[in-house]
Amino acid sequence: MNRVEFQSACQRQGVDVTNKQLDQLEQYLHLLQEWNQKMNLTAIDEEDQIWEKHFYDCVIPFANEMGETLCDVGSGAGFPGIPVAIVYPQFHVTLVEPLLKRCRFLETVKQELGLDIQICNERAEDFAKKNRAQFDIVTSRAVARLTILLELCIPLLRVTGSFVALKGKNAEYEVNNAKVAMETLNVILKDEKIVHVADADHVNLYFEKMKPTSKKYPRVYGQIKKKPLGE
Repeated sequence: MNRVEFQSACQRQGVDVTNKQLDQLEQYLHLLQEWNQKMNLTAIDEEDQIWEKHFYDCVIPFANEMGETLCDVGSGAGFPGIPVAIVYPQFHVTLVEPLLKRCRFLETVKQELGLDIQICNERAEDFAKKNRAQFDIVTSRAVARLTILLELCIPLLRVTGSFVALKGKNAEYEVNNAKVAMETLNVILKDEKIVHVADADHVNLYFEKMKPTSKKYPRVYGQIKKKPLGE
């Protein structure tokens, strides 16, 4: 997929991407390739694969999401937060990333692309304790299995807000294992959408927060990992 094919594929999904936004994505792509030679940002570094497996995969799940504030937990090299901030400028985007060297990369992207985003060099569970119920949308991609992810992300979400988990082929298995976590954290699975990306089906899970989260969550990460909710 090249930039023209990306633009056409997005348009077929009801997402209009301007030439300026394409230029920003292309600039981001080149920064990814440049920095990836110095540090491990992504295993996907071919231009055509970045357009499809990173940019298209990150943009489409948010085509119908409503709200003003969005938090990307465990942003890494900026996925999905940076493509979302470029294509959907109506969102005030916050990236949470615990590794300082990755945050330096994200700051460079922010400055060179002129993005109005916030970058927080913090562990997700620490950030969540200080920013409870602050976001309309919370999202995460390739960070942890759902039982762990829900405990890290749901406390950040306001009631009626949307948690968007970008998952792969094991999504249904993870949902089945996360029933106790969903009940404990007061969320329901409201929708599930499949996006075909590079000969694979990616599953996007949409959760809605029904009631406030108990203040005992999130626990410290050692406890979350050792004894995930319901496992």
